Amino acid sequence: MFEIVEKEYFSEHVVKLVVKAPLIARSRRAGHFVIVRAGEGGERIPLTIADADIERGTITLVIQAIGVSTKKICALNVGESLTDVVGPLGQATHIEKVGTVVCCGGGVGVAPLLPIIKAMKEAGNKVISILAARTADLIILEQQVAEYSDELIIMTDDGSKGQKGLVTLGVENVINREKVDLVVAIGPAVMMKFVALTTKKYEIPTMVSLNTIMVDGTGMCGACRVTVDGKTKFVCIDGPEFDAHKVDFDEMIMRLKAYN
Repeated sequence: MFEIVEKEYFSEHVVKLVVKAPLIARSRRAGHFVIVRAGEGGERIPLTIADADIERGTITLVIQAIGVSTKKICALNVGESLTDVVGPLGQATHIEKVGTVVCCGGGVGVAPLLPIIKAMKEAGNKVISILAARTADLIILEQQVAEYSDELIIMTDDGSKGQKGLVTLGVENVINREKVDLVVAIGPAVMMKFVALTTKKYEIPTMVSLNTIMVDGTGMCGACRVTVDGKTKFVCIDGPEFDAHKVDFDEMIMRLKAYN
């Protein structure tokens, strides 16, 4: 059992849980994820590790309550436990000093983006972070992102915080004023698609972390398959991060609607 030692509500439906998992905390790197389960026979839910504390032996997870299983996880309180936490899974983010990195996070996509922002900054890059959401109350982890960013830009659809507009507007504004060496985008599939289309015009390398349907997390079930550069890849073992300009987003978005 994996005990919950901290709980915080970012919004009505988005919860941060700090969970005891010392072995995972020790081996986790930016980009890794876990699969969790609440209760015997419960659904297996993939969640990116937003942070880890080796000394405390904890990992931080951010969960959006959407379906029955995520609502059950979000309802757990300090002192209660997750039945299973399996990981770290997936490939860690390739981190190196490239120059100026623009990191774009949409909604709860900011949670998996945070460790990448931190690692990119520690590698010596200039980090410009763009956080986007429909409204101000859906912006999460603003202070933590600001701590590791040289500049923080907030974009909201309704203009209730920061600049009014989509994340692509913020990306293009930065590109038009200075040289950008890498863009990282994590969020809803449609957001990542349009960030990729924007950066492709300027031939700027772009990385995305894909949020496909996932079942076993070991590449056996095939539920998370995507087409990248014309080849079938499995997000759970080959990803979750891929070259954004090579991902078939239209196919991915169609497959995400399988259970609608």
